[in-house]
Amino acid sequence: LQLQASGGGLVQTGGSLKLSCAASGFPLDNHFIGWYRQAPGKEREGVSCIFSNPSSAYYADSVKGRFTISSDHAKNTVYLQMNNLEPEDTAVYYCAARFGNGLGYFVGGDMDYWGKGTQVTVSS
Repeated sequence: LQLQASGGGLVQTGGSLKLSCAASGFPLDNHFIGWYRQAPGKEREGVSCIFSNPSSAYYADSVKGRFTISSDHAKNTVYLQMNNLEPEDTAVYYCAARFGNGLGYFVGGDMDYWGKGTQVTVSS
């Protein structure tokens, strides 16, 4: 059971990045995937998550309107499209998964599997 996050990098303010979270060993059909981030000296923040049944998505207020989460079940991969990036978005981004549904689990960080992070740096 593994989650592999990728797609981070260095971008200027206003730029875009697309993160990928490839899941292996379990299907997305009965799990939900979420993205978290943690900047130096700050607490971990739940950024966005996506549910399959029924299909829905959640965004933190800090990214609403700029980030879009999506999933490709054929590839067992979840994406986070990040547009109009700001220096405040600089952080290590992690993806995590949990069996079933439940926004409360995501908000509380109570997830079953965690991937290694990918660094996102937004220069001003």
